[in-house]
Amino acid sequence: MFQAGWALSEIIIQPQGLAMHGFGQAHHRAWRQRTPLHARAISFSDEHHHRLLICCLDLGYVTYALRQGIEAGLQSILGARWDTAALVITCTHTHSGPGGCAHEALYNLVTPGFVEAHVTAIIQSSLDALTRALADEQPVDLNWIEGCFDDQVDVAWNRSLKAYLRNPEVKPVRDHERHRALDRFMRVMTLTQNGQVRALISLFGVHATCLGNQQDAYDADNKGYAARATEKALSASGETVAIFAQGTAGDVSPYYHGPGERKRRQHIQGEAEVAYAVNNGQMQSRMALQLAQQEGERLQGALDSILAYVDMTQVSVDPRFSRGQRAWSTQPAHGVSFFAGTPIDGPGLAAPLAHTLRFLSRGVRWRQQHADTTTRSFYEAQGNKDVLLHAGKHQFLGQAFKNMKLPGWLDPVVAELKRQVQAGAIDHSPLVPTVLPLQIIALGQVGIVACPGEFTTVAGQRLLQGLAPVLAARGITRLVMMTYCNDYMGYVTTQEEYQEQAYEGGHTLYGQWTLAAFQTCFDRLAKEFIKPRQERKHDVHLRPEPVPPEELRRRSHRERS
Repeated sequence: MFQAGWALSEIIIQPQGLAMHGFGQAHHRAWRQRTPLHARAISFSDEHHHRLLICCLDLGYVTYALRQGIEAGLQSILGARWDTAALVITCTHTHSGPGGCAHEALYNLVTPGFVEAHVTAIIQSSLDALTRALADEQPVDLNWIEGCFDDQVDVAWNRSLKAYLRNPEVKPVRDHERHRALDRFMRVMTLTQNGQVRALISLFGVHATCLGNQQDAYDADNKGYAARATEKALSASGETVAIFAQGTAGDVSPYYHGPGERKRRQHIQGEAEVAYAVNNGQMQSRMALQLAQQEGERLQGALDSILAYVDMTQVSVDPRFSRGQRAWSTQPAHGVSFFAGTPIDGPGLAAPLAHTLRFLSRGVRWRQQHADTTTRSFYEAQGNKDVLLHAGKHQFLGQAFKNMKLPGWLDPVVAELKRQVQAGAIDHSPLVPTVLPLQIIALGQVGIVACPGEFTTVAGQRLLQGLAPVLAARGITRLVMMTYCNDYMGYVTTQEEYQEQAYEGGHTLYGQWTLAAFQTCFDRLAKEFIKPRQERKHDVHLRPEPVPPEELRRRSHRERS
């Protein structure tokens, strides 16, 4: 028998003209609030007194700074009963939410800077939802249902088809069939009492980018609209919570991709984008409610969880995941294609400038790649990526930031980077996370692999296919992925997709074998997970190094103001 509680709490952040997180555009600022942003929490416990907590935030990302604060709050509330592995923090990935929430420097540049008030507000709302969920636990039945969106439902399209078709296992699809080049299944777990659905968790991967970078308001986007519509539909049975979390959304767009894609997108602007987000959310809500009405598979057994942090810059890949090749991950780097963005969801650099930067980056590579063993290993692991930003070394086009020739007037983000360098705000601070959280949880016979960042459709499929036989040994018969969990570091593509060097490959930071590194580390973690709790030997101590407080202060928005 399971018990569960659920609650939601509004994230109160006053819009004040700071850039939102998601599109990386300095002009994408929040001056008002269109919809509330929420922290939604569900607490589970079983007859063995094991516990799981799942918290989903209407945000673009989860950061280590947020997780640290929420963990500390739960520790003070639960004391000795608290196990950090039992907490999953995920997000909807709305691109119309507050930024400035990371201790690492890069994703805060556009805000500009770290905003402590945002972090504090999000932690407070999360703890409010979690503690109320914990306090209201009651007996429930858990049921699992899966269903596929009909091809006629215009809910999602693959936005990176050329890369997708490089994977040998996929079925070829034509340009006008991109809606088939993704995982169209929605998975729903319902919490019921006396046959009434009181709360649910939906897993379906599609970017929350219905609202483009010309908007000026905080908005929960499609996932938030789906949650609110579902909660309203279920409200007759009392207070409800509907979590609409992400699956493999890395290469999945809510907008049509195919012949005439740009012209079609240009006709959806302003308030039409809002209507589009509402409609997309309603499609997800209708699917979830339809599935929730079905009997499904009742979950039985125990709750369990395991969490480990891994240094993703130095993973020696198991040859099973690299086609027998010797392979490894490396220091994080962003390619030119990352800065070029995606054509429909989030355009970046103009094509002529991107072409010039590719030419220059190849010149840097030609000069540097034989300098020493470490540099050669870095470029081998990064493969055919045209490296523009070497985040590990704090270099742009091979030059240390302090020697960077780019003028600040070129872009506000460049100006902010130069300001922070001059202020000594990032001398010893990481630009992006490198020590990353890997987590597996079990609710009876359902296993959820909780991953940081954005996995493409096939990358997620491969990870699950490798883990399923291992986890079957402990009775897990259904295995799914939840992404954007516990931290954010960019994308994970397959090695084949990486060769295309589309936006997703340019934002796959640790090289062409990043997925294989995740497979290697998750495989080790899964083998510990199937052991009795007292026999597990995974590393429970590794965490990211603290960011120098003085540097964080120097790049904070409050310090600037």
